Amino acid sequence: MSGLRAFLDPRSIAVIGASDNPHKIGGRPIHYLGKFGFKGAVYPINPSRPEIQGRRSYGSLADLPEAPDLAIVAVAGDTAVSTVEDCAARGVKAVVVMASGFGEVDPVAGKAKEQRMTAAARQAGMRIVGPNTQGLANFGSGTIVSFSTLFTEFDRAGGHVAMLSQSGALSTAPVSFLLRKGIGVRHCHATGNDCDVSVGELACAVAEDPEVKLLLLYLESIPDARHLEQLAAIARERDLPIIALKSGRSVAGQRAAQSHTGALANEDRVVDAFLAHHGIWRAPDIRGLVEASELYLKGWQPTGRRLVAVSNSGAVCVLTADAASEVGMPMAELAPHIDQQLKAILPSFATAANPIDLTAAMLSNDRLFGEILPVLAADPGADAFVIGLPVLGQGYDIAGIAEDSAALARQTGKPVLMASTQPAIARQFAERGIAVFPTEVEAVTALHQFVAHRELMAKAAARRTSSRGEAPRQPAAQAMVMLNEADSLALLAQHGLAVVPHRLCRSPSEVAAAVAAIGTPVVVKGCSADIAHKSELGLVRLNVGDEAAACQAFAAMEAIIRAQGARFDGVIVAAMAQGRRELMIGAHRDPVFGPVVVVGDGGKYVEVLRDTALLLPPFGSDEVNEALHSLRIAPLFAGVRGEPAMDTEALARAVVAIGRLMIAQADVMSVDLNPVLINDAGAGVVVVDAVVFRAAEQVRAD
Repeated sequence: MSGLRAFLDPRSIAVIGASDNPHKIGGRPIHYLGKFGFKGAVYPINPSRPEIQGRRSYGSLADLPEAPDLAIVAVAGDTAVSTVEDCAARGVKAVVVMASGFGEVDPVAGKAKEQRMTAAARQAGMRIVGPNTQGLANFGSGTIVSFSTLFTEFDRAGGHVAMLSQSGALSTAPVSFLLRKGIGVRHCHATGNDCDVSVGELACAVAEDPEVKLLLLYLESIPDARHLEQLAAIARERDLPIIALKSGRSVAGQRAAQSHTGALANEDRVVDAFLAHHGIWRAPDIRGLVEASELYLKGWQPTGRRLVAVSNSGAVCVLTADAASEVGMPMAELAPHIDQQLKAILPSFATAANPIDLTAAMLSNDRLFGEILPVLAADPGADAFVIGLPVLGQGYDIAGIAEDSAALARQTGKPVLMASTQPAIARQFAERGIAVFPTEVEAVTALHQFVAHRELMAKAAARRTSSRGEAPRQPAAQAMVMLNEADSLALLAQHGLAVVPHRLCRSPSEVAAAVAAIGTPVVVKGCSADIAHKSELGLVRLNVGDEAAACQAFAAMEAIIRAQGARFDGVIVAAMAQGRRELMIGAHRDPVFGPVVVVGDGGKYVEVLRDTALLLPPFGSDEVNEALHSLRIAPLFAGVRGEPAMDTEALARAVVAIGRLMIAQADVMSVDLNPVLINDAGAGVVVVDAVVFRAAEQVRAD
């Protein structure tokens, strides 16, 4: 936080372009600084007014009694650029540039203006947030340097949630949802175009605030992942959950993000893999960003997914079970002694099995709810509880039911959620610390997010404990050269992968010797570092039955390759490998996120069917197996209709080996193994074809 302290906890603030109108961009921050109790000096700068909002106004930066820690630049366009340069010359530590009309509207001239500001700032050791930013708000220190309209709607804010966004509107819209749920906010920051300080870097500083218990992010682009990695490391140390909403999932969304921020969109599936790898939950929309927020603030440490549901409605019981099944939260099987105790308490027409339907018996017995909850609390198989009471009213001991629910949460220390459509009823539960949702489906959805996110965080922490370091990145513009297939297979074999038995042959006599050594039938393939896809050119012949046919294939393939103007490196004579199914393993070096490994269904339709999963190294076999079971073809791995299981353990080891290769050998830019043949359990996998690209500079050096 120390490097960005001037943004979050400055001793003095100058407002350049200050306005006496508290509803103008240059007036709102001055109003908010007073309203939210900023303790430092505030210097409005406006040469046409001696006083602004009851504070002395100054004609220029030079007239101030000191160089302020932080300056707000609330003047327009080109004037903002020269003003930033003035701030750098004056010794200002940090600047928030609210002006727009930069890279978000003109990727050439607008970006050039941003670069001019950044260059002046860096030379002076000054930092910039913006331009095109709505501003920053740290309610802990009263540093509200923002023109957001939302902050006019409440007198004070206090809480444990931090919201950071590249968008102004998307920094405050989630806060509005949170405030409506009664959840306080400590930080609300919008970084705009990120010309200097990125949203990730600012988030790192905010994450070090010990009062922050949940951090929310809205991202439109990720031009550099380093600060997000650093943020994830800080969060792991603090056990701080991070939820991110990253827009641009669709092609249309990616284009909109480009026009809005002037930044290139990231491949969306890589973003998914990156966030999961670092224990960051990716929300699908604004609702998913905030809906489970209060669960994170309860201090719960969930130990499993098994759910117990209780309701006075049979329909709600069924809907709760359906929702739980949909998200992969099994209904807990109650222990036999718990079942017996429940049956002794409940009337015969009620349902003692989970989900537990109390029916209308609660009207006849005010204490029925309070009698069964302590019994359920003692069940060792219960990891969380959802109480669904769609309609309550006169005749029900609502206060008693709410207190019994709160006692269940205190007794177990486990998640207890309540669903109610009635605001007045929900309020009584919320006042006793129970997380309340309008419907049982929303409650289960939020609970699943919370539990699954905690599992994701635990995996990320375990991975960092056991890993040997992060994988290196390569510059995006790195020139590459393709290795021929023989060299590609040799590289893979060096890194422990099982490759098909083969020989590279540069003459008919070598072909004959290879056929004799390998045994018929064989595969003959043309080999050239200039040709990646061989089948289309007739450079692959299967089931070649004798030496003469193999030598004939050699001559034909040499002619084809030379006719293409490509290098002729010989032909590969390989064994006819067998397997249960064709799979693929690939890897490439993303310029933002580093190495990315992909595994999935293979063969010639791989680009059409796209049944693959992504992983970011380093990872282990357990993570690969989890990825394999996310594929559409996953049911085939266990064997169907009497077939034996496939060797997914060997496949997982091969994928781990590719991940290690990408870490160990930074000059390898991409790997494409297709097909990889998988056999019965215990019989392994074999790489049949491979294309590897390496950095051109390293290949020349070799």
